[in-house]
Amino acid sequence: MFTGIVTEVGNVIAIADKGDKRVTISCAMDPARIAMGASIACSGVCLTVVDKGGVAGESWFAVDVSGETISRTAPAQWSEGAPVNLEAAMRLGDELGGHIVTGHVDAVGEIAALAHEGGSLRVTVAAPPALAPYIAGKGSITVDGVSLTVNAVEDQSDGSCHFLLNIIPHTAEVTTLGQLAVGRKVNLEIDVLARYLQRMQSLSAKA
Repeated sequence: MFTGIVTEVGNVIAIADKGDKRVTISCAMDPARIAMGASIACSGVCLTVVDKGGVAGESWFAVDVSGETISRTAPAQWSEGAPVNLEAAMRLGDELGGHIVTGHVDAVGEIAALAHEGGSLRVTVAAPPALAPYIAGKGSITVDGVSLTVNAVEDQSDGSCHFLLNIIPHTAEVTTLGQLAVGRKVNLEIDVLARYLQRMQSLSAKA
């Protein structure tokens, strides 16, 4: 379980084919505090640590990424040199600073528009029809592992939607969201509460 509060940005430094993809990511974490088998969210994708090394400040960890995971997530993050938002799994007693995030990507969205507004970045994300019912103004959503508040939702004629976000300078500086570009694919995870409410509503409609 995660909160969507990114602790640092790592970089993909190696990719090896071992049936699945063995992806090695550089980071500043203390490897002594990274347990083998631990979960780390990598740009919103919950992955299991299978190897680690280095020293605090200059460390690395490796994860195995299945073809299924690659097919359902933004492709750009699975390439050498790609920056990756990192968040270790929440521990009992940790502050829930963002919202409840599972690390299971629901769909891939696309950056439809960017505009500077004051000191912030206004971002419009296109979400597929399957996700549109779960996205609401002032609700929570995770974009590449970052917990964000939806400013507004614009429904589209094809059943998809565009939703608007405001990225403050601090968030842009400490995550990969400061490097967004129109057309870029991003990992989306809807609010888990919205998922359950939609399910309950659909069952009520059938009753």
